Amino acid sequence: MDMMDLITPESVLPSLKAGTKKQVLQELSRKAAQLTGQPEKTILDVLTERERLGSTGVGLGIAIPHGKLPGLDHIVGVFARLEKPIDFDAIDDQPVDLVFLLLAPAGAGAEHLRALARVSRLLRDRAACIKLRGTDNAVALYSLLTEDSAPSHAA
Repeated sequence: MDMMDLITPESVLPSLKAGTKKQVLQELSRKAAQLTGQPEKTILDVLTERERLGSTGVGLGIAIPHGKLPGLDHIVGVFARLEKPIDFDAIDDQPVDLVFLLLAPAGAGAEHLRALARVSRLLRDRAACIKLRGTDNAVALYSLLTEDSAPSHAA
């Protein structure tokens, strides 16, 4: 699974202003609605329901809110670099400043899991996160997020 399959330059929010987890999810839902044509409220409801099961704040300042959405025909990602870290009820109790939203079609099983694994792998890379935190330029962020998207032929 390629990062370029998940995000576009238009799906990068380089300096999102939000003071709460709810505001972050609302802003991500608004952007995802623009990208997918799906209702913002439907997206927010899916994300809120997922957060009720347990926070998607995975630690080290990172959150990966995600959910399945009827009516989507492919996985859609939105990346946000928050202007200021916020409490996201993360598993390590640390504030979050990098958020990668993933929305998958309702029937996506393994594909959804592969996308989550791909995003998780990228955001577990401390060097990558330092670079992501080091710029608020959307083009630079997109480039950093997708720079490893070239197929690897290593055995």
